[in-house]
Amino acid sequence: MINKIRTAEEAVAGIKDGATIMVGGFLGTGSPEILIDALVKKGVKHLTVIGNDGGLPANEGTSARGIGKLLEAGMVDHIIASHVGMNPLIGKGMNDGTLKCTLVPQGSLAEKIRAAGAGLGGVLTPTGVGTIVAEGKETINIDGKDYLLEKPIKADFALIRASICDEFGNFSCAKATKNFNYVMAMAAETVIIGAEKLVKVGEMDPDTFTMSGVFAKYIVGGEKPWQI
Repeated sequence: MINKIRTAEEAVAGIKDGATIMVGGFLGTGSPEILIDALVKKGVKHLTVIGNDGGLPANEGTSARGIGKLLEAGMVDHIIASHVGMNPLIGKGMNDGTLKCTLVPQGSLAEKIRAAGAGLGGVLTPTGVGTIVAEGKETINIDGKDYLLEKPIKADFALIRASICDEFGNFSCAKATKNFNYVMAMAAETVIIGAEKLVKVGEMDPDTFTMSGVFAKYIVGGEKPWQI
């Protein structure tokens, strides 16, 4: 079996300036903080980041969380997300002309990512028909109802957080940390997992795991237990 275990620094070493990366989680919940910290330390620039949101900014007594760390470090040129209202760095970057933001309805974002992972040419959704969301997109009428063609969205790298993962990369996410981690694990060229609990292959009942390890390139242990 290929050894996929790496340190966080080794796992993100291949991420270069200008890369497109997906980051699992929702406002930091379910985000692979150990991998994000390593990427901030590496200091790459001009990233396109795909995530549900912009994470959380640093506040009095707390540090930034999730994608918020990348924004705080000035590493992001373009963010593709469904919700950016919790991080004022995004609005500031847009106003200053240093950050491009593409908003996608949350369900459509998840389906666009899932379509990339499943090898689909796109998905049809009524969400956004007749609104600004439809600008530049093909509208297809099926049985008298209009749908937007939402094309797949993929990335060079996906940074994924697992609650439990074996050394082959089979993993599962607990409770709310499931968000976006499963679909993103299928939609990137290189998938890196930050695992809260790392076990040997065969140590756990196979039914413990939701996602197959065939998608994982690198695995990093030591992710701290999820904190609200």
